[in-house]
Amino acid sequence: MPRTIEDQTLEQLGGPGSVLARQRRDHAEMDALMERHRALPDGEERERVLQQTVQLVFSHAFAEETVLWPAVRRLVEDGEELTSRVEEEHQQINDLVADIERLDPGSPEREDKVRQAFALIRQDIRDEEDLLLPRLQEALPPDRLRRLGAAWDTVRRSAPTHPHPVVPRRPPGNAVLGVPLSFYDRVRDLFGLSAPGPAVRKALAGVAGAVVAGVVAGVLTVIVRKRR
Repeated sequence: MPRTIEDQTLEQLGGPGSVLARQRRDHAEMDALMERHRALPDGEERERVLQQTVQLVFSHAFAEETVLWPAVRRLVEDGEELTSRVEEEHQQINDLVADIERLDPGSPEREDKVRQAFALIRQDIRDEEDLLLPRLQEALPPDRLRRLGAAWDTVRRSAPTHPHPVVPRRPPGNAVLGVPLSFYDRVRDLFGLSAPGPAVRKALAGVAGAVVAGVVAGVLTVIVRKRR
């Protein structure tokens, strides 16, 4: 039985640049932020910590779905089943946080959804560290884990930081839509903007759809040209 990465040394994980070590560091930071949020009274600081948690969770998950889970599906025998389970958790977290961002701070409904989201995030961490990542560790030597970690970190640093219902869980759709949505999210984070209203979300969905349509049209053009 593969061993959880939770209690392994950095050397066993492949060094600090390994994707396993990078994942575990992010997970520890998420847990610390959630604990801090729980301990704080209602107010601006508590909201700031919640936003930090959301930003980390969504950039982290986007990098997993774009870089890491495709590698798991290629290299691990039951990778499809393992990644589907985690992707389902990500979608549930996405839906909950989208609701949280639309509700007023301090409302009982919002607090309940925050608790649900945090419980799912902790379950997701355990599924990744105990089940999925050890299987990837079995499949790759340390040098490849470090290369995968560098690619994962590059995507994470430019990923969307908020939930978006138009973004699929798998490439190439998530990678294509992530570019304009990441720019929007990071402007929003920089200026402390609130969650977009229905009209803005509809416009973002339209832009995202246009991007996908353009990419699909480009791919079809290339295919047609190659066949001539």
